[in-house]
Amino acid sequence: MTKRSAFVAVIGAPNAGKSTLVNALVGVKVSIVTQKVQTTRARIRGIAVVDDAQIVFTDTPGIFSPRRRLDRAMVSAAWEGLEGADAIVLVVDAAAELGSPSKSTADTEMIIAELRKRGRKAVLVLNKIDKVARLNLLKLIADMGAEGVFEETFLLSAENGDGVKDLKKYLVGRAPAGPWMYPEDQLSDISDRLMAAEVTREKIFKRLHQELPYESTVETTSWTRTKKNELRIEQTIYVSREGHRPIVLGKSGQTLKTIGEASRKELTEIFGEPVHLFLTVNVREGWADEAARYREMGLDIVD
Repeated sequence: MTKRSAFVAVIGAPNAGKSTLVNALVGVKVSIVTQKVQTTRARIRGIAVVDDAQIVFTDTPGIFSPRRRLDRAMVSAAWEGLEGADAIVLVVDAAAELGSPSKSTADTEMIIAELRKRGRKAVLVLNKIDKVARLNLLKLIADMGAEGVFEETFLLSAENGDGVKDLKKYLVGRAPAGPWMYPEDQLSDISDRLMAAEVTREKIFKRLHQELPYESTVETTSWTRTKKNELRIEQTIYVSREGHRPIVLGKSGQTLKTIGEASRKELTEIFGEPVHLFLTVNVREGWADEAARYREMGLDIVD
């Protein structure tokens, strides 16, 4: 059997639904998902095998106008994800595009302009169509088509799965002949330690999305086995200010306990075995400028 393979870069404005789409295309969770924009910080590859084809989806950080160093590194990583890609998928939040002019709209316009400048074509995915009246989509499809950078357009809802199979079939169909890049049973290139940290970071965002700013990260500091040979994970939650620490801890440590329970439950499902999770919260001013944190996220420092 002649094997085929393709790298597909999935790009878009923050919170367009890229991670949800990649998870749906792969069939398992490889990227964390929250309602908070700029959740994805690193390039994460999800891998799907369909018959003779292996498709490697690269979930990239949202592309926007960056201000902080971490923001610049994330946007740089997103554009680097296009290098060597056999196909580019631009995910657009259809509901946001049809609403009042927003930052998401401006970010999408910027991405389209950059694609045109680079001479790259993309597959347009209008996401979240379950939140939009079908008649309202016709003008949006026409307007986007007039941009001249899209080779195909797909309407879907990554959250409920509508239209995902059609997009996947199209991408599989255009995969060129070539060796597979990963073993058949591998679903992601993310390490178990980083995946565990990302899951806990997701729970922090979901629990504290209104109270806690972006200046927090999670590091898996220990990965051992108990006497019963069960997985024991220790993680440190870093916040950049002393005032953020009590927010994460909560009254009598209750918030941290809730975050830990939610993370432990999901990690037990992911790894298919009991997980003992221990969380601590430390203040680390300037963590977002530390080279080690960037390497951990697979990012390069951009000045």
